[in-house]
Amino acid sequence: MKLRHALAGIVLSAMVSLAGAADGLVAVKSPHNAKATMDRLEALVKERDLNVFARIDHAAGAAKIGKSLRPTELLIFGNPQGGTPFMECAQSVGIDLPLKALV
Repeated sequence: MKLRHALAGIVLSAMVSLAGAADGLVAVKSPHNAKATMDRLEALVKERDLNVFARIDHAAGAAKIGKSLRPTELLIFGNPQGGTPFMECAQSVGIDLPLKALV
C-alpha cells in the first residue's frame, strides 16, 4: 500500500507540475552533461520501481540520416499502479501517460 501511495504521489506531482507550466513543459537545469543526467534519471526511476518503457536517442537517429543534433534523449517511464487510478477518474489522462522526460 505504501508503494501505491508513493507512486500515485510521484505521478500526481509530475502532472501538477506540468499543469502549472505555461507551455506544458517544466525545464530544470542539470549540473551534469546530457548522458550523465539521463543515466541518473533512469537509475532513479528504476530505484522507485517504475518501468522504463523506452530510452530514445534522438541525436543517434538524426545521425542515421546525416543530420546532427545536440545530445537529446527521451525517457518513457511509468507504472500501472500509479497511472491506472488517475485513468479510472479520467481516461483522457492517458494522453499524458506514461510519463516522459527529455534531456
